[in-house]
Amino acid sequence: MQARKKYVLLGLCACCWLVLFYWGGGVQVRILRLLTRQRGEVVRPWPNWTDRAFLPRYAHLDELQTDPGTAELPRQRRQAWSAIYKDSRCRMETCFDFSRCRRRGREGFRVYIYPSEKNDHVSESYRKILTSISESRYYTSDPREACLFVLGIDTLDRDQLSGQFVPNVDERIRGYPLWNDGRNHLIFNLYSGTWPNYTEDLGFNIGQAILAKASLNTEHFRPGFDVSIPLFSKDHPQKGGERGWLVRNTIPPRRKYLLMFKGKRYLTGIGSDTRNALHHIHNGKDIVSLTTCRHGKDWEKHKDARCDHDNLEYER
Repeated sequence: MQARKKYVLLGLCACCWLVLFYWGGGVQVRILRLLTRQRGEVVRPWPNWTDRAFLPRYAHLDELQTDPGTAELPRQRRQAWSAIYKDSRCRMETCFDFSRCRRRGREGFRVYIYPSEKNDHVSESYRKILTSISESRYYTSDPREACLFVLGIDTLDRDQLSGQFVPNVDERIRGYPLWNDGRNHLIFNLYSGTWPNYTEDLGFNIGQAILAKASLNTEHFRPGFDVSIPLFSKDHPQKGGERGWLVRNTIPPRRKYLLMFKGKRYLTGIGSDTRNALHHIHNGKDIVSLTTCRHGKDWEKHKDARCDHDNLEYER
């Protein structure tokens, strides 16, 4: 009799455990977390914002422009990146020859610029970069003294739809006797890829060269090796300009505008979700964000309800 009661009790306990498992899985997880939590671990609950009702959403889902036909799978994107950035593990100690910089002692850091060919078109922005280097105390006209090499070929705009795109860069740089798979070379780039996905394909293999690039993706940024630079316009002055507005102990700085942006608002492809979602930050006072939808040959096929208004504000 006692054994029968024991089995009945065990059966009831098993049934209760099954019910708890199927219907109260969340309770089980919390119990396990309590049992496995380390001593001294502080529980940090999600803050209960008192003004949550007044915080605006960044964007509604129906406002985001998506085009399934042009979407790129993450696997395809990774395969494209791995083909472009073959030397993704480069670091200064592995892909840079420091011996070239020690040939002249303390004055060993010298920069050489490859001469441009006769029919090369160099943009105004890249010309300013080359001029700044050639006018500096680090420039040398003798490649034998150089520690760092900069291409004379304009590589700032690598969008194949752009009029400033320079073809056959891969063939030309491989013909340089000092190229050495890009070692000790510095490459500048502002725009890469083409519409609509804008993968960071420069159209040539950079090898072991240092990449100074705007909008550099964190997935293949080589820490301590590559350089992230701001995206500047062709009107940006080469030197000079007014003094900055940020003075010691003046926060916020004493100036009219806190944030300004003027550029293209991509309707589809990479970057479109971000720019479309941040349109609400424009208040026309201290934060000004002016965008245009006029990008690409068939932008009107993808235009949304805000395009006409945005284009007018942009062109004012």
